[in-house]
Amino acid sequence: MLLGVNIDHIAVLREARKVNDPDLLEAAFLSANWADQITIHVREDRRHANEFDLEHILKYCKCVVNLECSIDMIEYALKYKPSRVTLVPEKRQELTTEGGLNLHNEKLQKAIDVLKQEEIEVSLFIDPNLEDIEKSSSLNADFIELHTGLYANIYNALFTNINQTSYAIAELILSKSELQKRLEDELQRLKQSASLAKTLGLRVAAGHGLNYKNVKNIVDILEIEELNIGQSIVARSVFVGLKEAILEMKVLMKR
Repeated sequence: MLLGVNIDHIAVLREARKVNDPDLLEAAFLSANWADQITIHVREDRRHANEFDLEHILKYCKCVVNLECSIDMIEYALKYKPSRVTLVPEKRQELTTEGGLNLHNEKLQKAIDVLKQEEIEVSLFIDPNLEDIEKSSSLNADFIELHTGLYANIYNALFTNINQTSYAIAELILSKSELQKRLEDELQRLKQSASLAKTLGLRVAAGHGLNYKNVKNIVDILEIEELNIGQSIVARSVFVGLKEAILEMKVLMKR
């Protein structure tokens, strides 16, 4: 199983002081030594990474780059030519991507076609449901990336003390038995989605909210060949360094 390290969370730290420290290019160089690819999300509001980061990482870092962006940002993909573009939804008010892509956006098919004409792989960041898997196939995507955010939130509510903190999610303040059922249901949706995607010839990635505690259940879904993980790796690197944080995750991802 391959690991993509999302370095946006290093850009979050940089933007806290609006100085080029930590340097995102250095983060890409270091991550590329131990991960299988770099993932970077250039948002419309440039709140974290920006096109300067994208340009220089692609110019100087000899690694596979997966650019996450909205449909309205593909001009930068066409200009700088990353290995892959993962199309994601964006809302200005969200802290992080909250759900999967709307596959019925009339702009989507054109965006996919234009990217593929430039020999850029296209992945669609989608919720784990069979309808979206079938639609992704009909749109001629190369990859789908399954949104694991709900799974991660349920896992946290069930196995950590988050429901006793200010970070609790109101709709997940439930009994342990109900949380366990919801976790099993969400894992089943992820498994069924990955299986159908593979059957339809789509390559399967997953990501969002994955960490050192909850990743094992996702690793066990054999159709998933790649995970894209950022926040938990960068958070762990504060204590053990980036190399060790990436290698610890790679160990957990071994089958």
